[in-house]
Amino acid sequence: MNAIEMARSFYGNALLGLRDTRSTEQAIFSRITAALIAAEGANFPTKVKALHDNRRLWTWLAADVASAQNQLPADLRARLFYLAEFTLDHSSKVLREGADLAPLIDINRAMLLGLAPRQKEPA
Repeated sequence: MNAIEMARSFYGNALLGLRDTRSTEQAIFSRITAALIAAEGANFPTKVKALHDNRRLWTWLAADVASAQNQLPADLRARLFYLAEFTLDHSSKVLREGADLAPLIDINRAMLLGLAPRQKEPA
């Protein structure tokens, strides 16, 4: 194990706490979206694992936007809740009927774009 790998193993979890919420959400969406993409042509257990992780993410997101403590605008919260419902429903169709993963991947990619750091416009 080299020094960089050792540092990651010792400090990786501690450094994760330094991230802000938005970048943490972006990292999670990125990891799960990559797993969905990889699962497109993979075996059934790989697809199930990717869908399970995506469902967990969207279930958490739905609970978060439904919370009275969530400070996002009400219309955005409603749209995110709708996306969560669609994602959970479509995931079931993928498992039961062999529906395409593409809509789930597209939704997650759109979320990634929304979570991306904003570029400041030149003055």
